[in-house]
Amino acid sequence: MAPGADPPRGDVSGAPTPPGPARPDPARAASPARAPGPDAAPRPPADIAISVRGLTKSYGGVPALRGVDFDVRRGEVLALLGPNGAGKTTCVEILEGYRQRDGGQVAVLGVDPARRDRGLRSKVGIVLQECAVDPYLTVTEAMTQRAGLYDAPRPVDEVIGLVGLDAKARSRVKHLSGGQQRRLDLGLALVGDPELIFLDEPTTGFDPSARREAWDVVRGLCAEGRTVVLTTHYMDEAQALADTVTVIAAGRVVASGPPDTLGGRDHGRTRIRFALPDGVGLGDLPLPDGLAPEVRAGFVQFSIAEPTVVLHSLTEWALGRGEALESLAVDRPSLEDVYLELTGGPGTGPGSEPASGPDSALDSGPGTAFGPDSAPGAGPGSGPASGPHRGPTGGRS
Repeated sequence: MAPGADPPRGDVSGAPTPPGPARPDPARAASPARAPGPDAAPRPPADIAISVRGLTKSYGGVPALRGVDFDVRRGEVLALLGPNGAGKTTCVEILEGYRQRDGGQVAVLGVDPARRDRGLRSKVGIVLQECAVDPYLTVTEAMTQRAGLYDAPRPVDEVIGLVGLDAKARSRVKHLSGGQQRRLDLGLALVGDPELIFLDEPTTGFDPSARREAWDVVRGLCAEGRTVVLTTHYMDEAQALADTVTVIAAGRVVASGPPDTLGGRDHGRTRIRFALPDGVGLGDLPLPDGLAPEVRAGFVQFSIAEPTVVLHSLTEWALGRGEALESLAVDRPSLEDVYLELTGGPGTGPGSEPASGPDSALDSGPGTAFGPDSAPGAGPGSGPASGPHRGPTGGRS
């Protein structure tokens, strides 16, 4: 492999494997650590799980990351958001140790992920959009096999209960529904008892009830002091789970902060909307000058910086007339509103990362969460689960 090249990611598909725990391959465990990345980083403070400074990466001269900076504190949830092609997939793959950076400093749990340190990998769990699991194994067998890759895994039965698969413990993977398979993916990432978990669209395919249950699992992980990096296209999921939201667009961080204040959201203009009472015109309403309200399909709507006075005037007027302000709604800008404003709406812009990088030929099948003894380049039937790689579309969105 050429110096600095991204490591290939193995394919774990193939003939069914017999049940039972897989054991680490000593040859893999003894493989030498990689050299540090281009810029060796000083060790971050103890309360910082991930530190990123000046991170850069290009594909064929096209920049995908243009000097990205952010921190993730231990025990918090970071939601990493961005449109397709914005650079977030490349960023996460660098943090996971599956893509080499061009420049900048990165530390994950105090270690440069470019070293592919076995100790670091034993502390990290990954849930990809698609994970490859032998379809002929039962849920318990799949969990037991993965647990065998770790020195001190969580009890298999405990993890199965944690992800809500108790009733499916004896079922074969091929008989699980899409949502149940995502629960299994999460369980496989948790069975190694990781300190840091990467969750890529973890609730895809879940019904509303299952999504809320998954959120409770994530909250429980953080209550135990674990750190979570979440990528999602569900803004309500980011709002519900994240302590910090970082938005990447065109390879740069365009905003970072708590979801309630991101991009000045807490100071945004308030939208007020209500049904116009019968026989009442806009001129009859006690609205201040310069407000420019609109009437659409029988509803009055306008935005204002401070809503208290105008709401008092409207409700007092309505009560005095014996009217009801039907369908009255008072809304601050949502996280989705702020996200779309920050990223310029849906789609990608010039200079955004390719759908797949120079390793696109390697990104040809579903991946799997990895264990401490996994190694790049393992071919079909190579034994223990190998590292995650991206699906047939060439990358995570």
